[in-house]
Parts: sequence; C-alpha cells; structure tokens
Amino acid sequence: MPDDNTPISAQQAKDLFADFKGAPGIVLAVSGGPDSLALMWLAARWRHALSRGPRLLAVTVDHSLRAEAAREAREVKRLARSLGLSHRTMRWTGAKPKSGLPAAARSARYRLLAKAARESGATHILTAHTRDDQAETLLMRLVRGSGIAGLAAMARESEREGVRLARPLLDVPKMQLIATLNHDTSFTRPRLRALMPALAAEGGDARNLARLASRLARANAAIELLVDGAEQYLTLRDKMAASSSGADVVAAKSFDARAFAAMTDEIRLRLLLRAINRFGHEGPAELGKVEVLLSTLDEAIAGSGARRRPRLKQTLAGALISLADERISVAPAPPRRR
Repeated sequence: MPDDNTPISAQQAKDLFADFKGAPGIVLAVSGGPDSLALMWLAARWRHALSRGPRLLAVTVDHSLRAEAAREAREVKRLARSLGLSHRTMRWTGAKPKSGLPAAARSARYRLLAKAARESGATHILTAHTRDDQAETLLMRLVRGSGIAGLAAMARESEREGVRLARPLLDVPKMQLIATLNHDTSFTRPRLRALMPALAAEGGDARNLARLASRLARANAAIELLVDGAEQYLTLRDKMAASSSGADVVAAKSFDARAFAAMTDEIRLRLLLRAINRFGHEGPAELGKVEVLLSTLDEAIAGSGARRRPRLKQTLAGALISLADERISVAPAPPRRR
C-alpha cells in the first residue's frame, strides 16, 4: 500500500480479495469496529464489481457480555443491508467462565462464525486483522517467551472448525482502513453516533449540541454581513473605474492589498473563499488551502519595502490569485496543459 492515510482503491481491493473469487460463499466477520466495517465495505464493493462471484454474508457475534452489544449488532445489520449484503447475528448463550473469559469468548466467536458459514454454504471466513494486529500479536508472544512457531504470529490463511479462515488485510495498516471508511459518510455517522452516550455524560447531549449549532449559525450570519460590507468597500473603486472605462467587472475580482491586509483574518479568509469559488472552475476551494494562501499573501505584503513591491502568483481550485502593484486579483486560471 502506498500511503497509510490513503483510502484503499478498487484495484487494491480487487488484489486483496483475488484468492476468494472462486469461493461459493464467504462469511465476513463484522463486529462493528472500524476494521471490520472497512472489511465489509471493501468486500461489498469488490463483489458488486464482479459479474459472478461468491455470496457474501456479514456475521456479527454477540457474546452477551455487554448491554450495548445487541444495539451494535443491529447497526451492523443496517449498514450491511445498505451495501446489499445479507447479515446474521450469532449469540453466545449459556454460562460464561469466571476465568479465562477472553480466550473462551474468542473460541466461541470462531465456533459461531464457522457454524454460520456451514449453514450458509460458505467455504471461507474473512476477518479484519490488520498489520497493527499482527505486530501486537508478535509482541505479546515475544514477552511470553514463545518459540519460533508462535512468533510467526497470525497465519494469512488456516483452517478453523472445518472452514477456511483468511485474513486478507494482514498487510494493511489500521490507519488506511480508517481513511477508507472516512471516504464514505454512511460509516462515519454510526461511529459518531456510538460516541453520543459518552458525550452526553460530559454535558454534550443532543440538545446542547443542537443549541451550539444554532448559536454558531447565528454568529456565521453576522460574519457574512460583515464580509458583504468589506467586499463592497474593497470593490467600490474598482467598479467605478471599470464603469467609466467600459471594462467587464465580472472578469476578475481586484482589491487593494493594503486595505485587505488591515482587516481581520476571518473576514479576509471569507473574501478569498468567495472570490476563488466565484472565478475558479475546479469546485469549491478547501478551507485549509485558502488559509495557507492567506498566510502566503500576508508574508508577501509584509516583506515588501519602499523599493520592493510585493509580487505573487498562485492557482487554487481553478482560480489564479495574483499580487502585483499593491493589488490582489482573483481571476479564472488558464486551462491546465495536457
């Protein structure tokens, strides 16, 4: 993978799941965490791109150890259906051991996953173990004094309960899976929803958050009025000059650099955003990039002296931003060379 923060592409997903194309059916072990949700999303995208391929079944194991487990399983089911996948919840029932609970729960999980696979005709179970999990497993076994076989950590593929257990994401870093999920807002929302109880305990319940949004909207409207006034102030002389000369005032936005520099940062930032989005032809400008541009303009203006006038030329979101002769201009950028 080229970058830990780059979402996994369709081609990369195709390579990850290539070995399972001929399987009649696959069980996806989906607990509801970011890793397993990414596995489900990637597998669904891969399968939908095939004319023929295995049946996919997302399975969530409810160990009946946490009160919120049932709700999490229902959320996974909803997400699976939104991806066109079948879903099944398997529950670990009966008495739980008082000692060795983690190991017993892990064993029960694989037993239930294998049962779901056999009942659905699936030959493989895919889990979402990542490169980070592999490193943790190695360290855990190392401090316990494991031999060479144990230090080999998790196998990419093995047999468990009569079914093939595979870990296609074993070379993928966890951060890349999170970046892949963040690429799809349908997965971002449920993760944030899961944080709501903890936020509410700290006073950040839905009512207070909605009140905050209302207050921010009120402040934003007031700032927009100030930006309207600042824009009229900066462009008034340009409009008058253009009107007397017959020039086209729509061709570019131009304003005095010194007057612009004297305004507050938020006003100047929004003025730049407006102009770039108006004259650019590559979609809305990213706020972070406009903030960098504003800082660059400030450095250029501040670095000028009596004998040296500031100059700058930069493109952003399809707009050309120029600083010359004490004026800032924003106009459509020339088409990119192919």
